[in-house]
Amino acid sequence: MLLKRLEAYGFKSFADKLEVEFDEGVTAIVGPNGSGKSNITDAIRWVLGEQNVRNLRGTKAEDIIFTGSSTRRALGMAEVSVTFDNTDKTLPLDFQEIMITRRIYRTGESEFLINKTKCRLKDIFNLFADTGLGKNSISVISQNKVDEVLNTKPEERRYFFEECAGITKYRDRKKEAKRKLDATENNLVRLRDIIGEIEKQLGPLEEQAKKTKRYNEIHDDYQACNLTKILSKYEALVQESDAYTAEIKGYQDQRQQLENSVNVSEAEKLVKQQETQQLE
Repeated sequence: MLLKRLEAYGFKSFADKLEVEFDEGVTAIVGPNGSGKSNITDAIRWVLGEQNVRNLRGTKAEDIIFTGSSTRRALGMAEVSVTFDNTDKTLPLDFQEIMITRRIYRTGESEFLINKTKCRLKDIFNLFADTGLGKNSISVISQNKVDEVLNTKPEERRYFFEECAGITKYRDRKKEAKRKLDATENNLVRLRDIIGEIEKQLGPLEEQAKKTKRYNEIHDDYQACNLTKILSKYEALVQESDAYTAEIKGYQDQRQQLENSVNVSEAEKLVKQQETQQLE
């Protein structure tokens, strides 16, 4: 695996896009104090997942974005990309070249990309695990880093040896498995608490269920009886209505007969009047 290219824009003092090609062998970058030589190693550390801004000689995340000068305005984002030659398949991806990109905006948002495809920081850590480029490795040695490694505590220095020995991936997997086991154990504890609480409620719930069942039975009987009563009352009203209807029809027939009788009487009266006039 070979580091082929570094591209940076807006990172610290790199207001213009910077591109550095790395050939096989040793590549040296020289320049006066303050020219930004250390910013190149900081850029490499940052794009590989460095999260502690103090290790990049800053105090907050915005410090790694170009802050502007008397002739240049400040930029709103910083971006760094590194390209690796992966022809030997050191990295577990089926690509000849792998480009890792990291961006950060002044709003606090950040992005990680592998071959221009968005990913998580965890994916980058897993990609470089046991390759010597992990977050705890000493592949990138900045100013005073040697003294820090030599003077650090033995338990902290152990991380460097584990990275070189190639067991970081398994240690991280062990931590992840332990974290999942702890989470599962916590879930089991909560589940036992829930089961215990439910068991306490089973007695009262069973009694309430019996009352509810009895209520439903009585309510169904009441509904049936109420429907029967309504039906009986309806049938009685229908019979009563039929009787009234028949009675009304009888009165109507009787009225018709009386009207016919009155008409006949009126006709007879008219005839009598005519006869009376003739007699007179």
